Amino acid sequence: MVAAGCSRNGNRRPAPNELASLEKDFGGRIGVYALDTGSGDTVGHRTDERFLMCSTVKTFIVSAILHRSLSEPGLLDRRIQYTQSDVLEWAPITSQHVSTGMTVSELCDATLRYSDNTGANLLIAQLGGPKETEKFVRSLGDNVTRMDRTEVQLNIPDGDLDTSTPQQLVANLRRLVLDEGLDSRGRDLLTDWLKRNTTGDQSIRAAVPAGWTVADKTGGGFKGETNDIAVIWPPGRAPIVMAVLTVPEDPTSTKGKPTIAAATRIVLRAFGA
Repeated sequence: MVAAGCSRNGNRRPAPNELASLEKDFGGRIGVYALDTGSGDTVGHRTDERFLMCSTVKTFIVSAILHRSLSEPGLLDRRIQYTQSDVLEWAPITSQHVSTGMTVSELCDATLRYSDNTGANLLIAQLGGPKETEKFVRSLGDNVTRMDRTEVQLNIPDGDLDTSTPQQLVANLRRLVLDEGLDSRGRDLLTDWLKRNTTGDQSIRAAVPAGWTVADKTGGGFKGETNDIAVIWPPGRAPIVMAVLTVPEDPTSTKGKPTIAAATRIVLRAFGA
């Protein structure tokens, strides 16, 4: 049941038995993949199984916008007008600016830091639909991830629609935040927004010691799915990139966030971090 991933330069870390025990206690399915970018060591559980991404996909929607801005000068400063009918239930930022509209850059901030659903849909529309984000991740070498729908439908499980794997999400996040998936300006903007995320304090961030830096994006689905993907910078060592995705058997379960935090502690112990 437990499988350790393997990077091209690193070693398999025995995937901790605690992850299997945690999954049993959780009551459902947990997907974990973590990469120590210094050693190349990896730890994982259900690393290649598909999970609904939910709002973690907003990381890639915003990244696609940042990439598009290279060929469309002025895109980030473009003001987007929208109406009250565009405002979805979870729209803490866009709901306050219906009369004035928001710039694309402001929509990116709202989408990543507050997981604003209306912001995400307005960005998807600027790109030309969900498949444009899928095309972008294909350019990163990702032939796994699917982007099929907009908010809020993308949070409803339906086969392989809007799914990815823990291992692929980590590969993408590493490319975008730590490598050359974006130009330096885009990378800096993305990383800053993720570092200042307001929705992750009970998930991966809850397990990280004080003084460490975290850049993350959370997500939640209609049947209790709870996710978090992150880059973690421990002091004095290379970053750790990880994804924890959960699907409870009971859709009313509230164990998702504590389970993500517990999985993170297991991973950090396995890495000796």
